[in-house]
Amino acid sequence: MTDPRRTIPHFLKKFLATLGFSGYTPIAPGTAGSAVTAIIYFFFCSSLEIVTWLAVLAITFVVAVYTAQAMEGEWGKDPGAVVVDEGVGFLVTVAFLPHGLWTAVIGFFIFRALDIIKPQPARRLEDLPGGWGIVMDDVIAGLYGNVLIRIGMFVFPSLLI
Repeated sequence: MTDPRRTIPHFLKKFLATLGFSGYTPIAPGTAGSAVTAIIYFFFCSSLEIVTWLAVLAITFVVAVYTAQAMEGEWGKDPGAVVVDEGVGFLVTVAFLPHGLWTAVIGFFIFRALDIIKPQPARRLEDLPGGWGIVMDDVIAGLYGNVLIRIGMFVFPSLLI
């Protein structure tokens, strides 16, 4: 009998949860996952309209919660190789902002700092069960990052030009 963990759907869950296996990076897998997402954002999200952004955020959120939960069941509580949550958090950080290299770079560094610091209520949300706890703290970090970039754009109007 075939081991269900060896099936293509399982392979796909693992591929998505680790953002193309970037989560297997031995040092700073969350940073690697965020970098992969920043590159994808830069090259493929240049002309997203509001409705498309909403769809991207909703779909990536659902996929992240589902795959994070599936891998947590196999690898244990909040496994380091699962970095799809960092991908969603980065996308929330740069959502609805002017697209460009500086948005990607600034968004990357601000998101990584906030993901590491985990300002409240992000830290508390890690206690949610399963994939919810893995993903929600990054979504909150992304929201904070988005607001900080917007404040920076207000104070320094040419920030992302």
